[in-house]
Amino acid sequence: MEISGVISAIVIGIVIGVLGRLVVPGRQRIGILWTIAIGIIAAFVGTGIAAGLDVADTEGVDWVEWIIQIALAAFGVAAVSKVKLRR
Repeated sequence: MEISGVISAIVIGIVIGVLGRLVVPGRQRIGILWTIAIGIIAAFVGTGIAAGLDVADTEGVDWVEWIIQIALAAFGVAAVSKVKLRR
């Protein structure tokens, strides 16, 4: 992976993290850096899952890949928020 690919993955991860946070109902008690980190991780893992399901490279927008990534980010935001709430 080239540096431009890594930078674009980080930017997409930020977008995925924010969208994942918007999907989770209620207030999340995590900061923006946690949201960005969760989004980046969800973007990488979601791409791997989509590649495993053979839906990563399609004509046009890869909607299934985006849905997988956003679902993973929403799950991550909810999980981290619950852990931080217990403290």
